[in-house]
Amino acid sequence: MIKTFSITDFGAVPGIDLLQTEKIQEAIDECFLQGGGEVIIPEGVFITGSIRLRSNVTLHLLKNACLKGSRNPEDYYSSYINDKIEPLPEEWITDGLWNRFGPGWTRDYRFMRLPGSRWNHGLIKAINAENIAIIGEEGSIIDGSDCFDEKGEEDYRGPHLINMFYCKNVSFCGYTAKDSANWAHAIYYSENITMKNVTVLAGHDGIHATVCRNIIIEDSEFYTGDDCVAGFANLNVLVKNCVLNSACSALRFGGTNALIEGCHMYGPCRYLFRGCLTPEEKRSGIKPELSGHRNNMLSAFTYYSDFSVEVPYTPGNIIIKDCRIDYADRFLHFNFSGNEPWQRNRPLTSVIFENITATDISMPLTAYGDSDNKIDIVFKNVSISMREGFSDVPLFHMGNFKKLTLENFTVENTTAPCLVRTWTDDTVELTNVKSPIKEEDLVKKAEVEFSARPI
Repeated sequence: MIKTFSITDFGAVPGIDLLQTEKIQEAIDECFLQGGGEVIIPEGVFITGSIRLRSNVTLHLLKNACLKGSRNPEDYYSSYINDKIEPLPEEWITDGLWNRFGPGWTRDYRFMRLPGSRWNHGLIKAINAENIAIIGEEGSIIDGSDCFDEKGEEDYRGPHLINMFYCKNVSFCGYTAKDSANWAHAIYYSENITMKNVTVLAGHDGIHATVCRNIIIEDSEFYTGDDCVAGFANLNVLVKNCVLNSACSALRFGGTNALIEGCHMYGPCRYLFRGCLTPEEKRSGIKPELSGHRNNMLSAFTYYSDFSVEVPYTPGNIIIKDCRIDYADRFLHFNFSGNEPWQRNRPLTSVIFENITATDISMPLTAYGDSDNKIDIVFKNVSISMREGFSDVPLFHMGNFKKLTLENFTVENTTAPCLVRTWTDDTVELTNVKSPIKEEDLVKKAEVEFSARPI
């Protein structure tokens, strides 16, 4: 029989404007010390700073339960600074900043990799934990309150909603995550991660996994101010039957052996990217109207591979199939030419798009690979239509590719001078391509310097 521990039995009180952090943590700790079980969050709103989830503990939010984060960024230390049960090594704890920009967009990534850094603050923390879960019933919410932190990333981002390092066998299910002050789920160096029936509203990245293995994300909905599904250096990823609505990218992703299937990616965004707001708007946590701010979706799939961590596997074997893409500026953005540091660690080597319908695309599909490790890219049973006012943009900007395969490929609403503009002498294989462009003009060599912008 599963042992249960209600936070109200440890003195937590809903509906009052006082921190319940210690009482919630006491319930988690007792559950852990007794060998594991469920910690129950009953109906009501419980204000909290950072709490630490431990091995063999499930955090179970009942119907209409809400964990609501404090808006004071200093309330997010206690889960590890003062932890007597599983204290962290001192070298893992720092209040330093990871993200100060320098010349050439250089960054100091040390603090990003430290589980106890200020950048890795989280409403819910888990470090070196196994067999853990966060599950929610109807109406359950984990609310980050858009906590403003002037010492945080970009001088305003606060704690993540959920932050995990070195964890195994992790399950997320059933709740709504909203208004995360940074990423809703920031997962590092972990494995066997399952997310099902989770909704993410506003905030920043919906889930951002780095150096993780065996990730399944199913039947979930992301309406994010930043990327929906993000991260890199991951192995074995499934994203299935999800809704991805973003002010940035539906997928900002790099990894090996990934299948994205049955998803709907679309813009414009429901929630703004908070980086475009005024300092006063960021500090207050308000949500301005979409009008007057940038609200377009930048890309359906942007490749991601920076130097914050080592990439242990050759990135590739990414398959995106049976998906619909509507009103994203870009369909694909992979630029290894050297002018985008977010993509410069290890190059993408292969990607397949199959059974895809995309509407209202306004910028080129960019795939510029590494000259020593070229990309193999396939489009099979794909239909793309260009957005009104952008019909003169060549659909493909290609360079350093092993082979571009277009099979049963249709492009509509285009008046571009060519379909594929190449910067290198590589192979383009066309089978049953339908387009208003003349056959002899489908592929043309560029006579200008490569740019990721439309030419």
